[in-house]
Amino acid sequence: MMLHTTDSVRQLWNAFWTRKGHTIIPSASVLPADDPSALFHNSGMHPLVPYLNGAPHPTGSVRLANAQKCIRTIDLEEVGDATHLTFFEMLGNWSLGDYFKQEQIPWCYAFLTQELQLDPQRLAFSVFAGNDAAPRDEESAQLWRAQGVSQARIAYLGEDDNWWAKGDTGLCGPDTEMFYWKDSTTPAPENFQQTHDDDRWVEVWNSVFMTFNREEDRRLTPLAKKNIDTGAGLERLVAVLNGKTSVYETDAFSGILTQLARTCGREDLLQAVTAETDDHYSLRILADHTRTAAVLVADGVTPSNTAQGYILRRILRRASRHGRKLGLTEPFIARILPAVSEKLGPVYPDISEQLEHLQTVVDKEERLFLQTLERGEKEFLKRLPELQGVVDGPTAFHLYETYGYPLELTQEMAAEHGLSVDTAGFAMAEEAHRELSRTASVGQFSGGLADNDPETIKLHTTTHLLQEGLRQVLGPHVQQTGQHITPERTRFDFTHNEKLTPEEIAAVETWVNDAIAAACPITMEEMPLEQAYAQGALGWFRDKYGAVVRVYFMGPWSTEICGGPHLSNTAQVGGRFRIAKEESSGAGKRRIKGVIVLEES
Repeated sequence: MMLHTTDSVRQLWNAFWTRKGHTIIPSASVLPADDPSALFHNSGMHPLVPYLNGAPHPTGSVRLANAQKCIRTIDLEEVGDATHLTFFEMLGNWSLGDYFKQEQIPWCYAFLTQELQLDPQRLAFSVFAGNDAAPRDEESAQLWRAQGVSQARIAYLGEDDNWWAKGDTGLCGPDTEMFYWKDSTTPAPENFQQTHDDDRWVEVWNSVFMTFNREEDRRLTPLAKKNIDTGAGLERLVAVLNGKTSVYETDAFSGILTQLARTCGREDLLQAVTAETDDHYSLRILADHTRTAAVLVADGVTPSNTAQGYILRRILRRASRHGRKLGLTEPFIARILPAVSEKLGPVYPDISEQLEHLQTVVDKEERLFLQTLERGEKEFLKRLPELQGVVDGPTAFHLYETYGYPLELTQEMAAEHGLSVDTAGFAMAEEAHRELSRTASVGQFSGGLADNDPETIKLHTTTHLLQEGLRQVLGPHVQQTGQHITPERTRFDFTHNEKLTPEEIAAVETWVNDAIAAACPITMEEMPLEQAYAQGALGWFRDKYGAVVRVYFMGPWSTEICGGPHLSNTAQVGGRFRIAKEESSGAGKRRIKGVIVLEES
C-alpha cells in the first residue's frame, strides 16, 4: 500500500472529480453566513444548502467538489481518542439536480479501488433497508453488485444508519455508506450484514441521495430534481489508507505533535503517539485544539463569552490546562501555531497570512486564563509561612472556593515546598459549606423549587447559569417564562422560536459546565429594585417584586434577582450539567429539562 498524505489525497480527490466534469470550489469559512441556527459549518454540504434547495450556484455549475473546513464541538469530550476531532476537513462532491445513483456509485467504487488502490476484498457497503415511508434501496445494492461487489458484502440497514435528513422537514433521502476492514492481520468477514457492528469496519465515505422533501405532515414528496451529497473525512481516510488506527498518526498532525513535544521537553511521547497514558492523551488534545484555534481565529472568531467566541475560549483554556499537565506553566499555544500554519497554510492561506494576528489573539487569551491561576498561587505563597508540614483542609478549600484554584494544583505547589495536603480536611471543609448553604436556605422563597433538598438547591443555582448560558449562545431575546426544579431535574421554559441545534445545545452545556468548573463564589446583596436593574440583574417578574430585592452574583457568569436558596460556590454543584431534553412549550417558547451528572472519581 502506497504512503498517502492529506495533500496527496486532497489532490487525488480534486483531480478525479475534475475529470468527471465537476467544478472545484474553495472551502467556505467555518462560520455560517446565512444560518443563525448553527454556530459552525459541521459538514461539507452545510454551506451549499441554498443550492441544494434549488438556487443556482455562482459558478453556474451543477457539479461541484471540494474540501470543506468543518468544526464539530458536540463530541468535545471525546477528542483525543483515535477518531474524534474538533476541526477536520470533509471531502465532498455534489450533483445539483444533474446525475444520480447510476453515475455516483460506479464513480465511488472507481475512486476507492483505482485512485486510492484500496483492496476490494476489504470493502463493504450499506444501503437503506426501507420502512413504511420509503422503499428498500435495491437500486443502490444492484449498482454495487454491478461493480463486482458480492451480495454478502452489502448490508441493508435502517433509518438510523442509512437515511439522511436536514431536519424535521425538508430535503431527505437514503444514503449508501462505504466501509474498509482496517485489521490487516485478519481477513475481512464475508457477511457484512452480520458483522457491520464490528469496529474493525471503519466508514470511509458516505453518499446521500436527496430524493424527497418531507412535508409538515411527514409525507415524503419526490423531488423533481434529485441531488447527490457526499462526505469523506480527510484525516480519517488518510489514516485508513496508511494502515493506521488513529488520525494522530497521519501527516495532518505529525509536525504539530513534534513541535508540542519539543516545547514541553517530552519528545519521548512521540515514540508511541497513540499510547493510552494521560500524557499522550493531553498531547493529542493539544494538537487538535491548537489546529482548531488557528482555523477559528483565521476565520474571524475572537475569544468571548458568547457563541463562537465562547467555543474558542473554551478550547484555548482546555488546551492550557492540558499543557500544564505536561509541565507547561507559561503561555505556549502561540508557539505551536507556526507548525499549524506550515501544514494548513498552503491550502488555507488565511492561516499563514494572519499568523502574527493568530499568535497575538491566542497569547492574550492564554495569559488572561493563567492570571486566574496566578492569583491562587500568590495566596498559597502568602500563607506558606503559617503552614507546618501540611496544607490544612480549610486553607486548601479557601484557595479553591475564593480563587478557583483546583485541589490538584494545591497538591503540586505543596509538593514543591515539601508539604502534603490534608485532602480529607478539604472534603470536610467543602461539606461544611454545603451544610451552611442547606441551613441558610430553610424557609426562604421557593421560586419554582419543589423543596429545599440539597440537590434541588444545586439545580437551582445551575438553572441561573443555564439561563445566562442560553442568552450567551442564542441571544438576549431569551427570557425565563417559567421553571420547576426538583432534586432530580430542572425544567426551564424560555422565549425562543426555533428548536436548538446540537451545536447550540453543546455550547450551552459547555458554558454552564465552565461556570461550574470556575469555582466562582456566589454572593447575595439586598438592594432597591431599580438599583438591581441598573447593575444588569436579570428579573422578568417586575410586578411580583417588592421595593427591595435580593440579587445573586456569580462572578462574570450570572447576576439575577432571586429569593434563593443557592449554593455558596458554583463548584458545589459537584457534577456536570447535561440537557436531557429540549422541546416546544408553546408558540415562541421552548422547554429544557436538565440534570446533574456526577463526576467519576
